[in-house]
Amino acid sequence: MQKVAVLGTGVLGSQIIMQAAYHGKDVTAYDISEEILAKLSDRWEWMRGHYRNDLPDFTDEKFDAAIARITTTTVLAEAVGDADVVVEAVPENLELKKKVWAQVGEAAPAGAIFATNTSSLMPSTFADATGRPEQLGTLHFANMVWRANTGEVMGHPGTDPAVLDALVEFATQIGLVPYRVRKESPGYLLNGLLIPFLEAGARLYVGGIGSVDDIDGIWRKATGSPQGPFEIYDVVGFNVAYNIQANKPQPSPFIEVLKRGIDNGKTGIADGEGFYTYDAQGQKTGVSSQFPEVWGG
Repeated sequence: MQKVAVLGTGVLGSQIIMQAAYHGKDVTAYDISEEILAKLSDRWEWMRGHYRNDLPDFTDEKFDAAIARITTTTVLAEAVGDADVVVEAVPENLELKKKVWAQVGEAAPAGAIFATNTSSLMPSTFADATGRPEQLGTLHFANMVWRANTGEVMGHPGTDPAVLDALVEFATQIGLVPYRVRKESPGYLLNGLLIPFLEAGARLYVGGIGSVDDIDGIWRKATGSPQGPFEIYDVVGFNVAYNIQANKPQPSPFIEVLKRGIDNGKTGIADGEGFYTYDAQGQKTGVSSQFPEVWGG
């Protein structure tokens, strides 16, 4: 499992790329345009600071060697053509995932392991698009992968158990702590807990009940938790949260809050601003001015 293809280079996709490369894998990063791929160099430097602060064994030489193991392409067949493992991290859109996995199924080697990082969709809803549903499982990464290094491994009813065993081994090889999800479930273990919490915070805000800072503040103070829901939204990124809402039969009014941030190009900590503002090291510096203190007030 040395050659890894990662499809999608957004906030989490780029972290998956670096996580694998930093642990010695040869990684091909795929996205739909050279313009998008060109942003990776800035993303590496943003991650470098976090790796330096968070990892005791960090060296610039090791990080530079990881960058050297990463190649990029806008041709999906080229990305997966000799891959041992294909990790899909494209946006949370069912039709898009079906389209991408159909292309992977046509181009990837016969023995490749397929892994989706979907946050909220059921892999069984797009597994057949691969033409080899038994080879598809999930490997779900937590944001800030190098620090929150969990890997949730889950299958669908048709997944070959050997594929899940391979994904557990792969997760271990790239520095993750693997957790088995015993039954296919949207949200896995982590998001099964996290999403209801985040949505509760969102309801308080869009309902005009509390400000972003007060909702987060009371949660931190009363529970001792390091982060409230809106600080977590900034880590997750607005695009992921927006797509989760957009896939619901009846999206929450909070989707309009997320859309404002996306339209402003300020979608969370990776952009330096979301619900809060951040310095170059990702430390919170204040409350963002892009949202009113009370939504709808």
